[in-house]
Amino acid sequence: MNIVEITYRYEGGVPPHRERPGDAAAAHRRLDDGSRAFADLFAGPDDRAGPARRVIDIDPRDLGLLQDGGAAPPQRPFAAVLGCSDARVPVELIFNEGPNDLFVVRVAGNTLGEDVRGSLNYALEHLHDSLKMLVVLGHSGCGAVTAAVDVFLDPRGYVAFASKHAVRSVVDRLHIVVHASARRLEAALGPDIASHPRYREALIEISVVTNTALTAHTLQRQLVGSATDGVGVAYGVYVLADRTIWAPRGGSAEVIGLAPPPADEEAFDEFSGAVMRSQRIAALLAT
Repeated sequence: MNIVEITYRYEGGVPPHRERPGDAAAAHRRLDDGSRAFADLFAGPDDRAGPARRVIDIDPRDLGLLQDGGAAPPQRPFAAVLGCSDARVPVELIFNEGPNDLFVVRVAGNTLGEDVRGSLNYALEHLHDSLKMLVVLGHSGCGAVTAAVDVFLDPRGYVAFASKHAVRSVVDRLHIVVHASARRLEAALGPDIASHPRYREALIEISVVTNTALTAHTLQRQLVGSATDGVGVAYGVYVLADRTIWAPRGGSAEVIGLAPPPADEEAFDEFSGAVMRSQRIAALLAT
């Protein structure tokens, strides 16, 4: 098995400031480039010569190393990321970034409680000089979405959450997405699809990407539109099996890399069609 090295490097001295993207498009490109670089580290041939290496240069000022009088460095992230709490989804590593590059909020299932909204709103209002992107990053096999799917498939399981208000609130927020995903799956493939041996697995993955896109759409309308101009919004699903970012989009066969959320009801219909046609879902439901 090949060796993979990921190095955070500080060379000393007083280097120039590590560049931040100047606009939303540049921020989007940098995140996509970073995620591809991370996935490519582990996708090379087993017989390649030497270890696969990725070096992330660190600006020492982002660690407070060159601050006068020991002052804390100012925040200057170029993107805010709403991710899941899952420990298998290391946000900075996935996007090939270092300290002070990303403002990260993590919560089970990417759900939008008031604390999450408040945190993201803080970033938009107080870090607008550097902030250019807001990203919602879901992931395959999400445990919170899985719990909501299992309750949908067997409502008796909801009793287990009766005395767990905090957990139940997460499942409740996800239930409507699961219900909508199940209806879309049935409309596309017929009622017999529910008896497919991998129906549950497909429903989980469809619900994950739908929830991620819907959350990004909600943030775009409720936060970005009112808080600041020039901030882009995107969504994507981190696929644990191959470390890529998966984001089906209406009107395109492209599924790799972050994508803007659907803008309206018609766009969501196109998005849903793209999800159903995607290779990931088709492979799960292949007979």
